[in-house]
Amino acid sequence: MKQSGNFTAAAKKRPYSQERMVTLALLQIENFSFSYPRSAQPALQGINISVEKGEFIGITGPTGAGKSTLTYCLNGIIPHFQGGSCQGRISLGGASIFDRSPAQISRLVGSVFQDPEAQIISPEVEQELAFGPENLGFPPAEIEQRIGKALELAGIPGLRNRPTVNLSGGEKQRVAIAAALAMLPEILVLDEPTSELDPVGTDEIFQVLNLLNKEHGMTIIMVEQKTEQLAAYADRILVFNEGRIALEGEPRQVFARRRELEQIGVRIPQVARLAGLLGGYERCTLPLTVEEGHLYLESILRR
Repeated sequence: MKQSGNFTAAAKKRPYSQERMVTLALLQIENFSFSYPRSAQPALQGINISVEKGEFIGITGPTGAGKSTLTYCLNGIIPHFQGGSCQGRISLGGASIFDRSPAQISRLVGSVFQDPEAQIISPEVEQELAFGPENLGFPPAEIEQRIGKALELAGIPGLRNRPTVNLSGGEKQRVAIAAALAMLPEILVLDEPTSELDPVGTDEIFQVLNLLNKEHGMTIIMVEQKTEQLAAYADRILVFNEGRIALEGEPRQVFARRRELEQIGVRIPQVARLAGLLGGYERCTLPLTVEEGHLYLESILRR
């Protein structure tokens, strides 16, 4: 007979957040609010977030909660290309991000958007990855090195000479990630990059991001509605609602707050929902992944 503690041990196995050695905040958002022009309500209100180097932050919430607006503030779209009223401070590496030019921000923050069709502008993959470094004036030898490394990190070295028009949705999104990585950013910010992908393409993107984060220490901030994947890969979850952070914590803590999430309109991972129906919210550590769900059911059957 297996030991009854198997599920609890598996559920607590989130070693990255426990073993992180760096404690200095890479990104600091302090009492930040933003309103679009002629808008009666602020899009963001009193946001406070501290992100350490190497963290994987998952952001979710209903439509219109302010999630995408936050990404625009991080990648420089706000205030350089979208006006509005800002209060508070966003600092990256100790300096205000709003004091930096778009070119300076692009060296620090890599961006991936929902629709890769709108982001990819070059006819071939290699040209797409070279576009950013070329515009910043890097020498050809360095650009070549950056392209090779970015393709390797994104797991698509075989796509280097492919026409972008012939790529699948998942391949295009991985090219968009590689193009962001070619800039050697400090943070990778992704705004629902799997929204137009099927389950296979979604899993591919999350596996690439997990490798970047766990093996290469890339700091990731990801807006995403697919909570199963966020629960499995993120170190910390922020739930936005009406421009504010409604809930924050490790995935297991956040998704255990079922009633609050349902009121906000956030989808609870299916495994966690099943455990809740079986009393898992009160009985033991909440399972989040399919593996943890199997162990949880085994523990229930042995009682």
